[in-house]
Amino acid sequence: MTNLTEFLAIAAARAEGRPALIYNGRAVSHAEIEAESRRVAAGLRGLGIGRGDRVALWMPNAPAYIATFFACARLGAIAMAVNTRFRAIEVADIVGRSGAKALMLWPGFKGIPFLDILAEVDPAALGRVEHLILYSDDGTRHPSPVPTAKAVAYDDLAAAPAMNDDHADAGLGCAIFTTSGTTKAPKFVLHPQSSIAVHGIEVADRFGWRDEGTMILQSLPLCGVFGLSQIMAGLASGRTTVLMPFHDTEEAVRLMIEHRITHTAGSDDMYNMILQAAPGERPFPHFRYGLFGSFNAALDQIAEQADARGVTLTGVYGMSEVQALYTRWDPASPVHVRKRGGGLLTSPTAAVRVRDPESGELLAPGQAGELEARGPSLMMEYFQNPEATAETFTADGFVRTGDLAELTEEGGFVFLSRMGDVLRLGGFLVAPAEIEARVLEHPAVGDVQVVGATVGGRNRAVAFVIPRPGGGFDEQAVIDHCTAGLARYKVPARVIAVDAFPTTLSANGIKIQKAKLRDMAKAATAETAGA
Repeated sequence: MTNLTEFLAIAAARAEGRPALIYNGRAVSHAEIEAESRRVAAGLRGLGIGRGDRVALWMPNAPAYIATFFACARLGAIAMAVNTRFRAIEVADIVGRSGAKALMLWPGFKGIPFLDILAEVDPAALGRVEHLILYSDDGTRHPSPVPTAKAVAYDDLAAAPAMNDDHADAGLGCAIFTTSGTTKAPKFVLHPQSSIAVHGIEVADRFGWRDEGTMILQSLPLCGVFGLSQIMAGLASGRTTVLMPFHDTEEAVRLMIEHRITHTAGSDDMYNMILQAAPGERPFPHFRYGLFGSFNAALDQIAEQADARGVTLTGVYGMSEVQALYTRWDPASPVHVRKRGGGLLTSPTAAVRVRDPESGELLAPGQAGELEARGPSLMMEYFQNPEATAETFTADGFVRTGDLAELTEEGGFVFLSRMGDVLRLGGFLVAPAEIEARVLEHPAVGDVQVVGATVGGRNRAVAFVIPRPGGGFDEQAVIDHCTAGLARYKVPARVIAVDAFPTTLSANGIKIQKAKLRDMAKAATAETAGA
């Protein structure tokens, strides 16, 4: 069992003086990260942050994010990841329900009006936030838009005398990710320090990231489990990660060429944009392989297209409960094998099995059923939700993933699809109920069902609504209402009025036929595209 303070020491020893990060052209060592985390820990302790307290990190990628993450671990506190795409309603829910005592954000970051969004948040949701930690890369000071919270400059925290005592513990919760559930409120996935630390080390070792000449590019957001899993493995590799504040395709191409990048990770959409922007037939001669998640059905040939340009891509699998990079296909495999979701287990002590959802019987390789998983990267619980935790864990410690998969003879598995109706939008899993709740708030809407469809080459939500009589339903007005309250990737591409939803009568009562709604959405969005 390894805690996160020990993890940093292991990573630094492996680095042998190499930079941990290159950020905006500046090299940052493991020692600098460790020293800054000690100072920030002292600063946080001065704010009253201690064991078990939550610090919400609503930040783009920056070394300060990483230092604060380790500072929380040193205190025994918990870093609560808040997606930078979230709008006021979502921020209110995540920060409010988590009971965060401090919220860290970057007010001057280009493209995201953090303070404006925060000003729209219901003050009651921020009632337990005592301090707003305001980061700046140019020394700018900002006032607090939250009357009950005191503004504190990150630079002031980072200037505190270093904290020498250490309260890190392998068994303590250290990181919370949000994940979609069956209700409109996302569940909070809590990981202990040991799962984050051990998984980072095992990914670095298993994926060949410790090999000579390795240079890693990271543009995935640290606020997501995919991004955090990548940066932890990058640190553990002892090699250098070129960290981008956010994904910018042109800049990513430039950095890949300049720094002779050998590895990166991202979505099929990201690789598609990079390949379109990259010059020449073989743009990245030093590239070894990239890890990718397949989220866009319209890009099912991206691995073949990348191969033709000398860019090897290999599929992975993960979820918040077991972390990203839980599996990976061998990059030396034929493209038709490694393009799939799933793969071989990263950890030698992890295990998976597939169960028939109806009979409950365990299935042999090649038979499809619900995937169950366990291993050192496993979460400890759904934070403050013992009922959901009990429902998700089996008696012998496996997590029921809710994914349809089949085992392979080699000991891995092939991911087939989600077993339920959870949508994959903008690279994130989103429960339809979360979008439906927002649509239903509009006074012209009486009922709603949300499904997914491919619109303009991307997965988008499509809402079918039964209007209220005399409510003056207007499609654009409902879309605007969603835009005001949801992250952009969750906003429906269409809001279509219907007289009734297609239903079927089963032994358990009347059920909405989601499959028919998906067909209707496909037809409606195809008509829009062709108009």
